[in-house]
Amino acid sequence: MNLRDLLGIQLPIIQAPMAGAQNHLLAAAVCEAGGLGSIPAGMLDAQALDAELTALEALTDRPYNVNFFCHQTPASDPSRIAAWHHLLAPYFAEFGIDPAHIPDGPTRQPFDAAMATVLERHRPALVSFHFGLPEAGLLQRARAGGAKIASSATTLEEGLWLQQHGVDLVIAQGLEAGGHRGIFLGEELTTQLGTFALLPQLVDALDVPVIAAGGIADARGVAAAQALGAAGVQLGTAYLLCPESRTNALHRAALKSTRARHTELTTLFTGRPARGIVNRLMRELGPLPHDVPEFPLAGNAISALRAKTESLDLDHCTPLWAGQNASGCREVPAAELTRALAAGWRD
Repeated sequence: MNLRDLLGIQLPIIQAPMAGAQNHLLAAAVCEAGGLGSIPAGMLDAQALDAELTALEALTDRPYNVNFFCHQTPASDPSRIAAWHHLLAPYFAEFGIDPAHIPDGPTRQPFDAAMATVLERHRPALVSFHFGLPEAGLLQRARAGGAKIASSATTLEEGLWLQQHGVDLVIAQGLEAGGHRGIFLGEELTTQLGTFALLPQLVDALDVPVIAAGGIADARGVAAAQALGAAGVQLGTAYLLCPESRTNALHRAALKSTRARHTELTTLFTGRPARGIVNRLMRELGPLPHDVPEFPLAGNAISALRAKTESLDLDHCTPLWAGQNASGCREVPAAELTRALAAGWRD
């Protein structure tokens, strides 16, 4: 089915959910331009999500997406946390941080019953997931208000699994994409494919529409995705410099510099592989060290370092999420960017 008919949107452009870098203002601007704006819920509790969706609905009556993580929160392992703090000890010392004062517990929340209750109240057009899908009962609640369901696939096997479990859309997340990898059927990063290698495989194998994501930065990329069978495109990095985004000053400066040409997958900031612009922490510790706690427990120590270094106007410990192609990242209103991207789509 045509993506626009399936979701009730005018343009086949989905703004990728970007926790920490956006709120309802960016999503509303994309919706009003005719695309599908997204609200990231991974760092919100149910009350905060309800407030975000209420604020979004005050700005637009058009369809939108709400995105959730659906990981299993691990129990904290004191020995692993101790090893992690030992690895970070030189930075704690340099920036005057006492690790005894770093809180414990998860920094990101998976989809749960409280979040499902919020969805039942707001009835979004699309509910999308990262890291697979929630258990069947929660998935049914996500559908209850009439929402379509999507999730990210990073391999053909993941796409087939998602289709077997009843999604309406599959998001083909190529290796170029910024932020967290959606990988969920394994941890081997050598299985990860580029967007234009993964996309046609999924299109050929699946009966549901496939959305292309990763490395698409302008109308040419949109046209290329359509030529390979995509039903639409999802873009995140391209929106990071829009005035409606909440990208902080250090992140904006990195995106506008030549540094944005060098990104890597790293587990340093959360415990799961995610793509960002290389900074001091990634260079000095390596992007994939062995002593990082499981997702999302690594985030507490990083948050403490980030707060201190950012107060000194340094991005040494800031996750500068970005895809491999930041060339389309422009300081223009999100509505203008959305329409410019959609110009690459041919009906």
